[in-house]
Amino acid sequence: MSIIQSPYQIFSLERKDFLNAALDIFRFQAKNCLIYKDYIYQIGVDCNAVERLDQIPFLPIQFFKSHKVVSKKQESYCLFESSATSGQTTAKHYVADEDLYKESILKSFESALGPVQDKVILGLLPHYLERKNSSLIYMVDYLMKQSGQEIDGFFLDKEEELFKLLQQLEARRQSTILFGVSFALLDFAKKFSIHLKFVQIIETGGMKGRGQEQTREVLHAKLQKSFGSKNIYSEYGMAELLSQSYYLSDNLFVPPPWKQVLIRDLYDPLTTTTYGKGALNIIDLANINSCSFIASEDIGTLESSGNFNVLGRMDASEIRGCNLLLND
Repeated sequence: MSIIQSPYQIFSLERKDFLNAALDIFRFQAKNCLIYKDYIYQIGVDCNAVERLDQIPFLPIQFFKSHKVVSKKQESYCLFESSATSGQTTAKHYVADEDLYKESILKSFESALGPVQDKVILGLLPHYLERKNSSLIYMVDYLMKQSGQEIDGFFLDKEEELFKLLQQLEARRQSTILFGVSFALLDFAKKFSIHLKFVQIIETGGMKGRGQEQTREVLHAKLQKSFGSKNIYSEYGMAELLSQSYYLSDNLFVPPPWKQVLIRDLYDPLTTTTYGKGALNIIDLANINSCSFIASEDIGTLESSGNFNVLGRMDASEIRGCNLLLND
């Protein structure tokens, strides 16, 4: 059975099979995703001549703001929207298969951090909790449901309660994951003194006008000092992607097996390479029902291993909550 007919096969892909799966999905989306089909036509790419990953056209991510990017037509979708400051247009991702998204969330997490079951999952995610259709809140909430812990939860305007719970979890040596927005973690660290050994903190980016943007290295150094812990990590995700990558001890984001990153030339957006520095082009095969080939507005570096780093945003791009600005 083809990967188009059975998309859950992406989660058992071996590295050697990624190219063929990506090409199958590319040809499917080039026919069925109307805005992607039109974009391919406008840039003059012959789909029959595409044989390598670096030959695949990547749809500029801005089209998620202006068009309904879908490859599977149906009456209803699960809708997710990007974060945006007042007056900005949000990107919209119409998800046709919610169960496929859930599987991607779970397997992305477990490929990086191990089984979610029996871990306590906590969320310090103001701003995201205060708006609708947040993919980040959906992701963390789903992980909470899968962990099977009654004390999982979000903490909006409950910092004192969170502090006491963290103390209890540390005393019990309970394996815990705390997802937090950058500014909220920094604010929490200023108010409470606590050393965390059994709690892993995963910052999701985002100062949202609450303070000066700073590099990930600077942010992590501050959080490590404040929490007395080296267990400070990051998560890279967005409303337009169904898969997440996690930044752990090697100081690089590690994509799950069904996701790859290429580098786009900043001065020639149709040229991509498999290493170096530039803008990030992202292949997410979990996006099979929308578009799996996205030209992001993020700048980064890519190692030969396939692991990558995110350095900031392209000039003149809108600042979104889940990204850090480039620090010259």
